[in-house]
Amino acid sequence: MVVFLVACSLPVFSAEITYFYDGDTVKINDAGRAYKLRLSDIDAPEHNQAYGKKSRWALINFCKNASVNVYIVGIDQYQRNLGKLHCNNTDASAYMVRNGHAWFYRSYTMDDTLDLAEQQARQNKRGLWQTKQQTPPWVWRKKHPH
Repeated sequence: MVVFLVACSLPVFSAEITYFYDGDTVKINDAGRAYKLRLSDIDAPEHNQAYGKKSRWALINFCKNASVNVYIVGIDQYQRNLGKLHCNNTDASAYMVRNGHAWFYRSYTMDDTLDLAEQQARQNKRGLWQTKQQTPPWVWRKKHPH
């Protein structure tokens, strides 16, 4: 994944999530402007991958009926906005990793708190870490190109 960083924008206080693609990508509507937002710092199982539907539902349940703030930090290689999603003032990326619904994306961030959160989720067998075999999404995508 190639990431192009730009200056962090101000929070978008009136944003609304109109669709959840999977556990790390949503469709945002901000005052009539719709765009895809890829959550930074994490990689969730793909929709057709084992645990993919559960990961998506975890994000839906976490963010439904929530006040949503979006912080755009860049553009990814697929021209999606890359950024932080906060639902009720809580970082969705941190929530997903802490509860075992996504991997900390070590290759693209240096956030030690997310690294620790993943280690704790693994040790406590939360979410996808309860399953016998976990395939990271980046490995799964190489085996299942679209």
